[in-house]
Amino acid sequence: MQDNYQQNVKSEEVSRKAQREDLVQNDEIKIIPKSQDIPPDDGQAEPIEEVEDTGPEAVTGTPEEIFEGEISTESVLEAILFAADEPVTPAKLAEIIGAGSVKQIREHIEDLNQKYEHMGCAFRIEAIAGGYQTLTLPQFNPWLRKLIRVRSETKMSPAALETLAIIAYKQPILRVDVEAIRGVGAGEMIRQLIDKGLVKIVGRAEELGRPLLYGTTKKFLEIFGLNSLKDLPSAEDIKQHNNSQ
Repeated sequence: MQDNYQQNVKSEEVSRKAQREDLVQNDEIKIIPKSQDIPPDDGQAEPIEEVEDTGPEAVTGTPEEIFEGEISTESVLEAILFAADEPVTPAKLAEIIGAGSVKQIREHIEDLNQKYEHMGCAFRIEAIAGGYQTLTLPQFNPWLRKLIRVRSETKMSPAALETLAIIAYKQPILRVDVEAIRGVGAGEMIRQLIDKGLVKIVGRAEELGRPLLYGTTKKFLEIFGLNSLKDLPSAEDIKQHNNSQ
């Protein structure tokens, strides 16, 4: 029985083989050589297309095109006028923005002023000497005069600044030590700095006569934008700044 089974299996294999040969001969099955299925590897990678580096100078187009709508032409115009310390002509504004005409610049300014009025802002874009400048409204002048007065009160001469710098870096310090560093009398300069609220008496020295010690005030930190005396620039920082000028 086992011999009969093996003969039947062998007969079926022979029959299937004959059928495959007939199909190949009749072109019903096309066998693709492996060498054509996968291209040979010649050891060379496909070249990568190089992208030209145009640099920042090549950036062109309107603000909407550059920032995909995130920054409008009016926003750029607004920023320029805020930063400008003198009137800027419409032609210059159009040149800086790189888009639009003088007429369009004027239209943008009108739209901005309408927005400022609607929002209750304290400033407007005004026409000054053939150009445009961002200015505060006249009704705020009383408060602005106080600001200008404060600035004038804190305006100092080179001698006063030099004296203040010595006190700031050497505090607590005696008047005679300030004079020794400057090489001239410092009594009047120290008095002026005290009147301006930048220097104060912080104590007395433990020596003959108990002379006064001087230091800086909180107002000194506020005017010079310091959080504490630790934020004073070091000698190395000052040297690097002077060398960069």
